Amino acid sequence: MDLLCCEGQQLQHGYCDPVLIKDDRVLKNLLASEERYLPSYSYFQMVQTEIEPHMRQVVSTWMLEVCEEQQTEEEVFPLSMNYLDRFLSLVPIRKSQLQLLGAVCMFIASKLKETVPLTAEKLCIYTDHCITCEELMNWELLVLGRLKWDLSAVTPHDFLEHFLCRLALPQDTAEVIKKHASTFIALCCTDFRFNMYTPSMISAASVCAALSGLENSQTLSTTNAALHLLLQRIANIEPECLKSCQELMEQLLHLNLTEASSTDKLAGTDECRTPTDLQEIHF
Repeated sequence: MDLLCCEGQQLQHGYCDPVLIKDDRVLKNLLASEERYLPSYSYFQMVQTEIEPHMRQVVSTWMLEVCEEQQTEEEVFPLSMNYLDRFLSLVPIRKSQLQLLGAVCMFIASKLKETVPLTAEKLCIYTDHCITCEELMNWELLVLGRLKWDLSAVTPHDFLEHFLCRLALPQDTAEVIKKHASTFIALCCTDFRFNMYTPSMISAASVCAALSGLENSQTLSTTNAALHLLLQRIANIEPECLKSCQELMEQLLHLNLTEASSTDKLAGTDECRTPTDLQEIHF
């Protein structure tokens, strides 16, 4: 009996090509092209008249929740935030259009990165039907036109495997660091202040922050400083810049943990919250 195409286990997520990850030419090209996709850091003052940073944070948090619930590829959320910031750097919009723009950016990013992309109908449901499929389609063309169809943007997640591969860590340790670093990257995408840093800087700082969180481990305690220096050389980053990005990242983590703890107390729960809870983000 012939099997139907839908039967059996289907591949839902992509995997990294070890040949490309280990090729220094790929990393060099990423470093050379990353600034091409940087949004303007001053678009709230120069372009937008109604949109403010806290509004961006609200919509980005909603986008992250959608990506988590739909278990999208990890690249989808950072890429969609890159589209959103680049569009806002060019086109002034109204407050009522910000969630529509966020949905469109996720729609485009999932088409580029997912084997089974998010559907327009599903995204409309996540907005509680505040937008229609027709609006989503029309704005998709608008965003694509403004971005000149240049969608293969470089994001912090693109550097993560390259950096970890060159640090030559044990496989199990590398997986833990990757998981924690991916969480830091997702958090950074929700905060506009990180737009001042390049994707490679954010990725390197996220790895450093993950390493610092594991510094009590006997496997890392004697090599942590050496790994930081190696990472600086690999990414060609000034130590002061890397340190400032990492400190801002850790402040953001602390703030999120404090807010989560306060929310639990208000809800009357006695469950203890730890950084691990925040790091358990499933894309």
